[in-house]
Amino acid sequence: MSSQNDDAPENKGKQSEVAEREAAKQRLLAQAEAERVPVEDTTRAVPDRRWRRDQR
Repeated sequence: MSSQNDDAPENKGKQSEVAEREAAKQRLLAQAEAERVPVEDTTRAVPDRRWRRDQR
C-alpha cells in the first residue's frame, strides 16, 4: 500500500479548490436568501384573457 502525504502540493491544491467551491456556494446561498421574496409579498398571477375579446 502507498500512503499519501497530506502536505503534497496536489492535495493542497485540491483542498483549496474544495474550500473555494464551498465559499462560492455559501456566497450564492446568502445572495439567494437576501433576494428571496416572502410568499406573503407575492401576488397570484391572474390570466389576461383580453386577447380572446380581440379575436372575436
